[in-house]
Amino acid sequence: MKVLVMDNVAQEGVDVLRQAQVEAEVRSKLTEDELLEIIPQFDGIIVRSATKVTAKVIERGTNLKVIGRAGVGVDNIDVPAATAKGIIVVNAPDGNTIAATEHTMALMLSLARNVPQADARLKSGVWDKKAFVGVELRNKCLGVLGLGRIGSGVARRAYAMEMDVVAYDPYISEGRARELGVTLLPLEEVFRRADFLTIHMPLTKETRHLLDERAFSLMKNGVRIINCARGGIVDEEALYRALTSGKVAGAALDVFEVEPQTESPLFKLPNFIATPHLGASTREAQVSVAVDVAEEVIAVLKDKLVKNAVNIPSIKPDVLKDIGPYLGLAEKLGRFHAQLLLGRLNQIEITYSGELAAFKQVEPLTTALVKGILDNILQERVNYVNALLIAKNRGIEISQTKSGRAEDYTGLMTVKVISSEGEHELAGTLFRGDNPRVVFIDGYRVDAVPEGHMLIIPHIDKPRIIGAVGTLIGQHNVNIAAMQVGRKVIGGRAVMVLMVDSPVPPETLEEIAKVDGVLGVRMVSL
Repeated sequence: MKVLVMDNVAQEGVDVLRQAQVEAEVRSKLTEDELLEIIPQFDGIIVRSATKVTAKVIERGTNLKVIGRAGVGVDNIDVPAATAKGIIVVNAPDGNTIAATEHTMALMLSLARNVPQADARLKSGVWDKKAFVGVELRNKCLGVLGLGRIGSGVARRAYAMEMDVVAYDPYISEGRARELGVTLLPLEEVFRRADFLTIHMPLTKETRHLLDERAFSLMKNGVRIINCARGGIVDEEALYRALTSGKVAGAALDVFEVEPQTESPLFKLPNFIATPHLGASTREAQVSVAVDVAEEVIAVLKDKLVKNAVNIPSIKPDVLKDIGPYLGLAEKLGRFHAQLLLGRLNQIEITYSGELAAFKQVEPLTTALVKGILDNILQERVNYVNALLIAKNRGIEISQTKSGRAEDYTGLMTVKVISSEGEHELAGTLFRGDNPRVVFIDGYRVDAVPEGHMLIIPHIDKPRIIGAVGTLIGQHNVNIAAMQVGRKVIGGRAVMVLMVDSPVPPETLEEIAKVDGVLGVRMVSL
């Protein structure tokens, strides 16, 4: 086996390859033409961010079995092209966990003790002790937004420093939180209680500007903010106003909405600390990702278990022939559920009916479904290999059953998701062999194509509701492409599904929720 190692990947990763009797050829930099010329000789390639593994490179890599990324992001790898060629793409998502965790603690301590400001003042020739009186972390309340790998690491370290740790994460079980010594609370309650607030969530449409003017108004006077997760979760203009007013005593950001960032108004404030996205920038992290990806590449080449595959792992041809058309439906049902979900996710129940019940193996469909749910709500990268493990580690129970009865459909996949706030049930099928449809929402029969943007509106079946909702949407210049209503009895509960050409603004959703007879409203984008 022969692997090409590019982009100055740490030598420790190269050593791991060679110890496994894999021939490693190290090149620091190649043009695309040079890479195209030599790639046919290699069974695998490992890159960081500089080398682009394009569709053209993949096409020429006639012997390629694996592409490794020494890091998390795979933007420089054409993953669909690799998948189409049966090449597994692997990465190293855990290698920077300690680095990001410790950088968060460094920023927290720097905020508490004014370390950067005192350093700058002393180096300018001024000995000023009185201006930099800090606060202790002991007995302070730390609010953690997101208890993934990094958030959990920060929580454990804060607990050791005798802080009171509370957290918001609707996708982790109470039992797991207790193991970490953390109290789970609603988001607004975390805002109210925290003396320090640290963010470890993904950037999604729900978390964008999560810390905005209203969020800051709920917080204690003198709160301190740390963000080593994703730029855009903090509304930087609102943070500027909160820092200048004194509502926020200090803030430390490692990430920004626009990067690279060198001219933010925040940089002029004495109570603001900034670092240029250094969360993963340690020698140990670089070694760790190199070793991790090398081990993953070896696993692929030697047909062993692969933990961090980015694309779909191999499925036996006879199994794929059965379930292949349903894989896309399963993942879309998961993504749909993720956007209906309220509260803490506790349980997922899947029923395979009709022809699905007769399939030899439906486990890949379960994995695709869980991936669809978790990939939309977690910061950590979720793929077809680790989805079930991540769910297990978060205390989410998953069950699958088979039933010969499938209503009026050839095959039906029914998914119930149970959370701390209640439950939702979706059922999907395929029309004409490969056209996915959602055919039941919470027991109401519908016929919805799971793509684009949809409004899901449970309501009481009575006159003037549909017109009022349509008027509100039209007033905000959003076009309705299609509409249907599912109901069981006249005048009872029903569900309205509106296909719209663009996302409906949050303020419009709030107005729709106030319409007499409307029981709720959720925006789903697929």
